[in-house]
Amino acid sequence: MKEVDLILAEDTRVTKKLLDKYEIETPLQRFDAKVEAKNFDKTINLLKEGKNIALVSDAGTPGINDPGSFIVSIVRKNLPEVKITPIPGPSALTTFLSVAGLKNTEFTFLGFLPHKKGRETIFKEISELKRTTIFYESPHRILKALGSLDEFLTDERNIIVARELTKIYEEIISGSAKELLEHFKSNKEKQKGEFVVIVEEK
Repeated sequence: MKEVDLILAEDTRVTKKLLDKYEIETPLQRFDAKVEAKNFDKTINLLKEGKNIALVSDAGTPGINDPGSFIVSIVRKNLPEVKITPIPGPSALTTFLSVAGLKNTEFTFLGFLPHKKGRETIFKEISELKRTTIFYESPHRILKALGSLDEFLTDERNIIVARELTKIYEEIISGSAKELLEHFKSNKEKQKGEFVVIVEEK
């Protein structure tokens, strides 16, 4: 990152801590989902001028449920000569899969589910899928998600929930949707953090 001309960051405050630690003084600009579509012209023009740009996400890998996929698709389409070099970060998806103990590694990944429109339809589809389903959920909606799974799934369908993976309060728990819903309702302090949910295959 010392060698590039510009660093685009999901949250400049988070990335600034990393840059300060390693005494990196490269110019830094915000580039999250809200500004991605607005600023891509500027980014494309800089690439046309031959500038080197780094894209950094808060955690994980840029473009995998993080800002970046839009600008990468635009660059690939309009500037095929530009080299895009991936440097993957820890992914909650693969981290969780490595300790979930699934019998079958085939799965459907849904990313973050829609907040309102289409949620009920998606949970119905999850209940009907014959392969394992994985999705991300926020602390504000984890109880609603488990409630919806309880509504559509039988008690025999196993669910595994990971919270705060690789962090101090990491927790992985499994059971039926009903059991997990009761667990998190009874432990409000455990409703905090980022969640990954695995619904095992039928």
